[in-house]
Amino acid sequence: MLAKNKEYCSIGGSVKFPYLQKSEISFPSSYALRVVFLLGSLALGQWFLSDVAELPGGGLGLFLVGAGIWWFAQPLKSKFDAPKSVNGWKKRCKKVLQQFELLDEESSASNNFKLRSNSLDEIINRQGPQNIAFINSAGVELPNKKLVESAIACSYPVNLSWSTSLPNKDNSWQLPTSLFEKDVIVYTLPLPLRAVDLLWLDKVPNDQPAWLIVSSDDLNASWTDQLRALKAQLPDRWLNNILKWNKSEQDLTKLLKPVRRFLDNPKMNIDVTKRRLLCKLHSSWQADLEYLRRNKFRVIQKKTQWVVAGAVFASPVPSTDLLAISVANGLMIKEMAEIWSCSWSPESLKIVAKQLAGAAVAQGIVEWSGQTLLSVAKLHGTSWLAAGTMQALSAAYLTRVVGRSMSDWMALNNGVKEPDLEALKNEAPKLIAKAAKEERVDWSSFIKQANTWINNKTHSPKLETISLEAN
Repeated sequence: MLAKNKEYCSIGGSVKFPYLQKSEISFPSSYALRVVFLLGSLALGQWFLSDVAELPGGGLGLFLVGAGIWWFAQPLKSKFDAPKSVNGWKKRCKKVLQQFELLDEESSASNNFKLRSNSLDEIINRQGPQNIAFINSAGVELPNKKLVESAIACSYPVNLSWSTSLPNKDNSWQLPTSLFEKDVIVYTLPLPLRAVDLLWLDKVPNDQPAWLIVSSDDLNASWTDQLRALKAQLPDRWLNNILKWNKSEQDLTKLLKPVRRFLDNPKMNIDVTKRRLLCKLHSSWQADLEYLRRNKFRVIQKKTQWVVAGAVFASPVPSTDLLAISVANGLMIKEMAEIWSCSWSPESLKIVAKQLAGAAVAQGIVEWSGQTLLSVAKLHGTSWLAAGTMQALSAAYLTRVVGRSMSDWMALNNGVKEPDLEALKNEAPKLIAKAAKEERVDWSSFIKQANTWINNKTHSPKLETISLEAN
């Protein structure tokens, strides 16, 4: 974890940055379960050897103890808990709709909200029939449609779609949206495969059932050799879903037997499609939701940076320790957690903030902002030369960068019950570098806000913090 044996850890060789002590971190319930398992394995091993096997010791006891120690020692990993059922995805999408309502006061009455609700209901309420699409690349012949209909006929109704040929050149290389809604795709390809065929195959979702029909104009070529060369080009998902067609209309019934057998499970197939579409819908909504979250965050960011600046200005200390502490105290953590619907523990949130603040200090964000502010000091009179003012503005800019990087981390870990703090150690420098680059683009806006803040401090007899809007 982030806690060290010492209370302080040196960053950049010269600046000390405070970490949380071990006693400050709550003991996760999952670790408590591991402790119980470890003690249980010790007790069980002792009881079995002494009372059942009547042995003073043995390999089984050592095995049980070792198993307990091994399981206890395994690191806890946090990841997005993706739903496994249609009902699970339905609940997840409903929660996203609720988050839209919380972030956008006019969302419930807007057309966007109604469209989202209708899109969700349309997917959930779909019952059948199954939809199957036959597609091909440009220049490749499809089997006769009527013969295909007869070959795949089963005891359940099926809608057969005959898609237009996929082009050999495309700017976006995106499959038509209608193909994602199909329960199964049958893709007719030539032998040998062309580069364009491989590009289109890569766009077929991994969780969408699909078969490949391949045919060759070279009648003298060995099918064994052709199949070996084909499998060497294809990802593993296709290896057992290859159908060889000799362009004879008479053998279509035999050729499409695996597809016909697949269609005999309509409920399961439609559920798979529903899960795929709900996952895609959820991802699309998350992108829209993230836009709203960023707008809300920018308001908090502007407010907090000047609250931090005011605190540092009122009590200046010639050390970057104060800047890091000011940011890591988390004046905006609680509000950010609410925006991103984050259920992380307060201890985890503080650790994330401190780790990011430490990475920012280590990358010289404070030094860069201080030097840049000095370069424009002559434009703003003597007030810019005060150490307290300089340090306050550096603290404000550090708050902007850390807040931006923390918003990125929350967005990446949205839906995760607890953050992977070990992964954060590796990702923190990248997050800070990205945030710093983005904030430097907005440097002129920060200077304007800073000038207004300085004028307020210069002309006001009282020290008070204000919320400023960017010009």
